[in-house]
Amino acid sequence: MNEQICNTPTELAQRLGAWIGLRLHAAIESRGHAVLAVSGGKSPLPLFQVLRKQPLDWSRVSITLVDERCVPHDHLDSNTALVRTHLLQDAAAAATFVPWFDTLPDTLDDAALQGLADAASLRLATQPWPWDIAVLGMGEDGHTASLFPAAPGLSQALHANGPVAWTRPINAPHPRLTLTLPALLATRELVLPLTGPAKLRVYQQARLREDVALPISLLLHQHQTPIQVWLA
Repeated sequence: MNEQICNTPTELAQRLGAWIGLRLHAAIESRGHAVLAVSGGKSPLPLFQVLRKQPLDWSRVSITLVDERCVPHDHLDSNTALVRTHLLQDAAAAATFVPWFDTLPDTLDDAALQGLADAASLRLATQPWPWDIAVLGMGEDGHTASLFPAAPGLSQALHANGPVAWTRPINAPHPRLTLTLPALLATRELVLPLTGPAKLRVYQQARLREDVALPISLLLHQHQTPIQVWLA
């Protein structure tokens, strides 16, 4: 684990956006293609605004998600809509975006969610593994991706063989699809940007020990995949 300290959220977005751009450029130079997975929510928007202007061959970049809410793509909470609106713009409009599903079933019981997860796993298998970078987020409850504490589906998401699993957060809306813990650890590099004192306190607690009640700690204490933590 490596920490980068920034003075302000703006500085973090600027520096991290340029850093990811360099990493993607290096992947293209080395392997001819790069795969970037990103998180949704409001936190990554300043990063997206910087990243989408980075000078690289975006036509050789695939962008997908770390997790997705099970809502239609025109819903305000859709991570797919967020990425299309805020990241696939400017130079990054040339990238290939891989959403996790096109439409949703009429009901979202556990069987339907498992079907969505299986179909998303097949869709993501078309992208060359290992992916290059996964940009994570973290909530004040210690969740990352859609690995929520005590959520139905969490155990499967922590141990499943396939890349995608479903969860039902207890204290957040919408059922979710999420990259599993093994899939996250199969990427070449993880990135965790955090801003503000509340998230810093959770991060410091998670650094103390591995605890399934703080899922982000499972990534901070592993020794398989490099994780870059950016703090402001």
